[in-house]
Amino acid sequence: MIRSKSVAKLRRTSAPLDTSCNKDSIVLPKPTDWHGRSVYAALKARKTVRSILDKKISLQTLSNLLWAACGTNRKAGPFGGAGITAASASNSQEIEVYAATEDGVYLYESGAHRLVLAAKGDLRPMAIGRGQRSWGSKAPVRLVYVVNIGKFDTAGYQEPGLYDPETQKAYYYVDAGMIAENVYLFAASLGLASWFHNCDKATVARHLNLPATKRPLFGQTIGHPGKE
Repeated sequence: MIRSKSVAKLRRTSAPLDTSCNKDSIVLPKPTDWHGRSVYAALKARKTVRSILDKKISLQTLSNLLWAACGTNRKAGPFGGAGITAASASNSQEIEVYAATEDGVYLYESGAHRLVLAAKGDLRPMAIGRGQRSWGSKAPVRLVYVVNIGKFDTAGYQEPGLYDPETQKAYYYVDAGMIAENVYLFAASLGLASWFHNCDKATVARHLNLPATKRPLFGQTIGHPGKE
């Protein structure tokens, strides 16, 4: 059972998510214990919900969401680098998470726990497959997962597979999935909706002006559930 009083208090006392000022960077509030469902209950409740309302979430909730996705949870991680909440091949941390909101797209920097403006404008309708643009396009946040192939060059353990294209693909698909499942469990723990899906890769890459070493992979929409 969700500890509803604690969750409600968190939502009331947190500043609303507002990116309309298009700041170059937003320092997120420190992640807090959101007092949601237990791991068992969150796993039992985890599901894909495609009906998502346009109701905003708080900045604190966004902070907790991004930290749960792939935030830094220890300074001393594998191979001398910091550790994050999602595992990655040789601790390469090659999956970059972008948060698409109504007013702009922000890159999440886990070390500083902040958002850095990557592009102005609403990318939410494009951060999904072309045939699904009307679905969830008004949700408060849509995450975009982008692989940074260059991160394999600085991975903590330099094994041959990091330089083999097919092995790289296996690594970054699995690593993106680990982040997505963290987001699913976070959403389930708070009674929020979450939907992992494709994205319009070419449009996203063009809008974010990504180099060839960075490739959009998937999107994930999060918000308050609507009627299914």
